[in-house]
Amino acid sequence: QVQLVESGGGLVRAGGSLRLSCAASGSITGLNTMGWYRQAPGKQRDLVAGIMRNGRPVYADSVKGRFTISRDNARNTVYLQMNSLEPEDTAVYYCNADAYSDYGLENYWGQGTQVTVSS
Repeated sequence: QVQLVESGGGLVRAGGSLRLSCAASGSITGLNTMGWYRQAPGKQRDLVAGIMRNGRPVYADSVKGRFTISRDNARNTVYLQMNSLEPEDTAVYYCNADAYSDYGLENYWGQGTQVTVSS
């Protein structure tokens, strides 16, 4: 079994910054793509940013130039640096990963961390 644990959410004023972390643990034998999704109240869960094992990133248009995703393969951790935050970024942010374990390749979600941006 694989667990994803997020940290780093909180309350910040518009224009501020936050850094989210997500550590994968458990019976991991490999990690492929990792990413961050977010879900605001009454809305669907959308991709914010993803990163392949080789480090190639992909971003939602709404966060390009403000957010940076990175990963540390040795630590099985993915990060999301969020700058120039806007009230529209307020949401629960979820970590997601494709992980190999004794059960094969499966997709996993973290429990979510709240990010609130005040105007």
